[in-house]
Amino acid sequence: MKYNLMVRKFGTKETGSWRSIRPEIDLAKCNNCGRCRDFCPDGVITDLENKQGVVDLQFCKGCGICAEECKAQAIQMIDEP
Repeated sequence: MKYNLMVRKFGTKETGSWRSIRPEIDLAKCNNCGRCRDFCPDGVITDLENKQGVVDLQFCKGCGICAEECKAQAIQMIDEP
């Protein structure tokens, strides 16, 4: 969690309109392990402890690392509308 706080403290760039896919968390499958949060390079996944799984899409780049690291396969990358 320290890394994610550092990213936020020093700032990240807003995504803008160039992202083509985004993560969607299936809360029924999520086991709150925190791997998605820990591996996210921009620190945009929060509130796993409350079983909410919030992704801040304003800063998410759509890299898919969270989906790759999710052992429960609770995150799917879906096309942007």
